[in-house]
Amino acid sequence: MTAVRRWTWIAGIAACLLTAPALAQHAEAPESGRWQEMRYGFDEVSDTLELRYIEQVVALAAAGRLDTDRVLLRRVQAIGNGLVAAAAGLKPEVAHWQWEWHVAEAPGVEAHCEAGGKILVGGPFIRALRLDDGELAMLLAHEVAHVVAEHHRETLSEAMLMSKPAVPVEVALERLDSDVPLQVRLAGLSHTQEREADQLGMVIAHRAGWPARAMTAFYGKLTAQAASEGGAPLIATHPSYAARLSTARGLARLLEP
Repeated sequence: MTAVRRWTWIAGIAACLLTAPALAQHAEAPESGRWQEMRYGFDEVSDTLELRYIEQVVALAAAGRLDTDRVLLRRVQAIGNGLVAAAAGLKPEVAHWQWEWHVAEAPGVEAHCEAGGKILVGGPFIRALRLDDGELAMLLAHEVAHVVAEHHRETLSEAMLMSKPAVPVEVALERLDSDVPLQVRLAGLSHTQEREADQLGMVIAHRAGWPARAMTAFYGKLTAQAASEGGAPLIATHPSYAARLSTARGLARLLEP
């Protein structure tokens, strides 16, 4: 090997080593193809958020407020597992994640997910809206979509990019929970993720066999509930319910012309 060829070969190897981490720091959201920053690894985000999820579930269980409605729990598990199977058609690796489904008998819980497939829904919330199976599927599909699109990992990565210097994922999570200016700066991303979860959730629910009318009915009930309660959060992290209902109607026409 000549000196010129040797240096060309070394330069090529160096370029690969320098660009490989950068490529691993990005991803595309399923369906939308939106470009996402992913500066933290899947496992480190999932493991960190799982600890918080376990604390929440253990506290609910100790208070006698976890999975007491066995009929509702079986509905959630059956519908949720079907949604995960449908989502695997869009992103095969989700079939191997450790999904969990729980029902909390706590008034403040609506629906909540953590990275890696941990989903908690509120029994009082579901009963107050009188969700049938199709509407419940849409509630769960929205949370499944957040997990599938790895929105937690993206949000923490964006929070890390706003921190100087870069910090461990635990520190980024702590800042995200307590730093109001940071929350304000990330509100735009949250809006984008919520719209994406609505749309991707509807696609997943449709792939799982649920009719489009159930999707629009679910968002109709959310809109009516919001109108009756009034008020607005200090930091708006979601699109308005009217906008979400309009989007659901439009996508329903596309899914079932």
